[in-house]
Amino acid sequence: MFDDESIDKIDERMVEKLVGIEHYLSSDYEGIGGIYKISHKDFIVKEITSTGHVLEIREDSESPPFLKDSKDRYTTFNIVKVNQDAFQAFKELSYALKIPLENISYAGIKDKCAISVQEASIPGNHIEALKKIKLRDIYIRNIHPTRKPIKIGDHQGNNFTIVIRNIAKSDQLERNVKQLISFLGKNGFPNYYGLQRFGSLRPNSHKVGRFLLHEDYENAYKEFVTSVYKTESLSARQARENLYSNGDLEKALVEFPKSLKYERKMIKHLINNPGDYKGALRTLPLGLETLLISAFQSWFFNKMISIRVEKGDSLLEPIKGDVIGILDDVNGNLTKITYLFGNRYDNYLKQAIELNRAVIVMPLIGYNTNLDDFPAVKDLFYEVIAREGIDRRIFQEETLKSHDFKGSFRAITLKPIGLNILEITNDDMFPDKKKIRIEFSLSRGCYATMLLRELMK
Repeated sequence: MFDDESIDKIDERMVEKLVGIEHYLSSDYEGIGGIYKISHKDFIVKEITSTGHVLEIREDSESPPFLKDSKDRYTTFNIVKVNQDAFQAFKELSYALKIPLENISYAGIKDKCAISVQEASIPGNHIEALKKIKLRDIYIRNIHPTRKPIKIGDHQGNNFTIVIRNIAKSDQLERNVKQLISFLGKNGFPNYYGLQRFGSLRPNSHKVGRFLLHEDYENAYKEFVTSVYKTESLSARQARENLYSNGDLEKALVEFPKSLKYERKMIKHLINNPGDYKGALRTLPLGLETLLISAFQSWFFNKMISIRVEKGDSLLEPIKGDVIGILDDVNGNLTKITYLFGNRYDNYLKQAIELNRAVIVMPLIGYNTNLDDFPAVKDLFYEVIAREGIDRRIFQEETLKSHDFKGSFRAITLKPIGLNILEITNDDMFPDKKKIRIEFSLSRGCYATMLLRELMK
């Protein structure tokens, strides 16, 4: 909650601190400033398939027939979204095809304020039905039968073409941009989970997730429904503030905007079942509950990175007790192979890091995580729980186990692939300003916004 601060005083950097994003890798370089996502046309996201193919916005081909003899079982296609929320787009598609929403599978979620293209699939033969689909700002292309569906995590990553606007003119601008691009291309940036993971307007998913893990459903409900963030719309803030102060659920149901459908469902449940906060939270889709718990896990990871930097330890140079993850030599994605730094393999591991074949990793802590396997992380873990007043037993809660959060690990830095400046020109939207268009690719599960914050500061 931002107390009485004016919304005009709140910027993205302040919000980032709420979710543990606190430091830069390129802090020795001055940022270029500017803004992005003024228009969805300035943010283009193209999925990179498991075979390394970058999908194109206008990519299309003649649909081959669906042959059961060839063991065709799914219809796979490219879906192009223009300034569309992914979940809403798939919901509209399911309605148009008259199929359950859960029948549509995909590899990952793309940004809303963007033009994006990604693969999706549906069980059965829907080739002809998909050809007839006409939805506003949603386009179906490259329809073809496949034996297997597209699943979460199937893609290698995403390719981005992004325009940063409203950059102050300077004689040193081009030089500064090239220096930053060179540094980031060589060293990468902290592999924080971006604001999208936590809610850009209400960055509190991790707080709700923490309450869910403790099975504190009343506070989970209060954080989800009545906590006020000044980054939200005025009507939403007023509705939440009124409910917080007067507790009038019937009035809240009138005041809460229709867009806040999850909040309205919980309020309706409490009207019919007074005091049943657990039941109110159970009105949320199971997938959303999983995302909330995952957000807490992601926040904890962000905090450990930030505290490591505070303690003066490099994100690039391994220290004794670090775990080094090996990257595959084809796609550069993290493998399950790890080594402990601080023994006879150290020289080889340093060389692997320099050759982009390895990276320092930290755990995404779950019920199966053994901190003894991550000696350098132990102090960071205890520092986080001490600062935040977290009971360490939270990672053994049954809720964590029921959602199968065993734990894994993630690189603490990420190097973009093919980071290039495409143009530096006068800004056609902001007089006497410059705009820059860049292109790069990132591994799946990583955030373009974390690279942009290094550039812009």
